[in-house]
Order: sequence, then structure tokens, then C-alpha cells
Amino acid sequence: MKNPFPYSDTNKRYHTLDYFYKHKFHSKVFKVSLNAGFTCPNIDGSVGTGGCIYCSSLGSGEYAGKKEDPLLVQFEQVKEMMLKKWPDSKYIGYFQAHTNTYAPVSVLKEKYEPILSLPDVVGLSIATRADAITEECLDYLEELSKRTFLTVELGLQTIHEKTSKLINRCHSLSCFEEMVKKLRARNIFVVVHIINGLPGETEEMMIETVKYLNTLDIQGIKIHMLSILKNTKLGKMYEENPFPLLSRDQYIEITAKQLEYLRGEIVIHRLTGDPKIEDLIAPTWITKKVTILNDIDKYLVAHDTYQGKKEKEA
Repeated sequence: MKNPFPYSDTNKRYHTLDYFYKHKFHSKVFKVSLNAGFTCPNIDGSVGTGGCIYCSSLGSGEYAGKKEDPLLVQFEQVKEMMLKKWPDSKYIGYFQAHTNTYAPVSVLKEKYEPILSLPDVVGLSIATRADAITEECLDYLEELSKRTFLTVELGLQTIHEKTSKLINRCHSLSCFEEMVKKLRARNIFVVVHIINGLPGETEEMMIETVKYLNTLDIQGIKIHMLSILKNTKLGKMYEENPFPLLSRDQYIEITAKQLEYLRGEIVIHRLTGDPKIEDLIAPTWITKKVTILNDIDKYLVAHDTYQGKKEKEA
């Protein structure tokens, strides 16, 4: 069966990050995860305390370096591993752990600029929150975007207020939407994180989140399955009173259906979570990342569908 999806030169029926990088940079490109030692406004009391209930002490930076190590040391450690498998690659510095714009611009420059000056670094990807980017920071990000390929990753997780309060996001949907508009007004690429399987959410609610995002000027999305981790508030809630989790088959079907409502040009940066096995309480099936991705591919083929097929219905 011929692949009907235009943004693909493989069997993939969605716009993969690998495809995007290959066509933009004409090279293999890797994101090098870094921990710059930032915190979050919903941890330090600025807007809340305790952080998001699913977030580990590493601030969703399980595969970033150790914050005790200098950033250049962290970068070189990951780079050396990548070079063994793919020599002659290019790199994007990924500031992943916690909220990576939550500091004065002078501090951000101390963190970002040394990475950007390294050989074969073609861009920066900065994970943050919509309520943690000042106007001064926006000015600096705009200036950066004129020198390198810059992506700002915004955690949203869900559009549903009840769920957002439950997970302790501590910012509104209107705050998120306003920041997307501000970033795009400065021509900065925006990638949004969402989570499937949050407590109390139905398939319809998860699809509504994607339909909403498809109405915004975003350039990429990361879809995660909810990971229940040790030493988190969510982990304690689950152990004390287990709540239903998506099965593997449910996750595959919901994620495939979400893809149908996303414009074809939106780059799919991730289609499943990637927790550390030793920290995972549930669901255990999430550790089989490659097979999950393969089965999403199979679902799309079996149902003769692809990213964007139902875009006009969103």
C-alpha cells in the first residue's frame, strides 16, 4: 500500500523529527539533553509548591546530565556516545530539566551561549513553562533565533482545567495560548508537550486537547503516556488508591486518532514516554518503546489513515 502521507520518505505516516532534521540540515541531528540546574515557579513558591504531581526530582530530565557537572562536560559525555553510532552528526543542545527560562537573562546567557559556540551545534531546544518567559527573555530568544535554529518547548499536558488543577500545573490555558502567540510573533518555533492517560480523562478529552492545539500556530508536539514514578506525589496517590490507566492497546489507538487531527506540517517529536525502568511504578508496558511505535505504524496502515487525515474535522 502506497504511503499517502506527504512528509515522509519511509513507511511512517506522520511527520517524524528525523525526517524534519534530515530535510532541514541534510545530516543526522541529535538532541543532547542537559541539566542546567534550574528550578520551577510551581516548586519554589512563585506560583505554587510541590511541582507537577507526576514530575520527578530531576524535573523530567531523567536522561539529561548531572547538574553537578559543568554543561560542557555533560554535552561532551553524550556527544561521545552518539559519535560511536553516528559519526559526522550535528547536535542541538536540549535544556531539558525543569524550567529553562526561569532565571534572569544574564544567567540564561551564561548557560546557552557556551553550548551554542560548540562545533557542529546547529541549534538549541529550551523546555519551559508559559508563565516563565519574561519580555526581556523574549527579546533574547528572538535574538538567538536569528543566530541559530531555536525551539521553545512548552509544557501544557491538557486543556482541561479540572485535570490541570489536579496535576498542579499552576497556570491557565489562556496564559499558555498568549505565550504561543508571543513566541510566534517573533518567529520562534514552538513545540508543545501533552500527556495521555491523566487521571479522569477520557479518550474524547485527550482528542479535544489535540484538536485545540491544531488551531494554534505550533510547529511540533510531544505526546507522552502518563508515567507513574517512585518518589512523586502521583506515585503516592496511585499506591494508596490505584486509578485506571490506559492499556497498551488503548494508548496506541488514542495516539493514532490524535495524529489524524494534526496538520501534516506539525512535527511529531515524540509519541510515547521514556521513563527509567528503575523509577517506574506503572504502566510497565511503556518500557517497550520501539514496539509501541511499531504498533502505532501498524494501526495507521491497518486503518488506512495518517497524520492530518481528519484535520478539517478538528
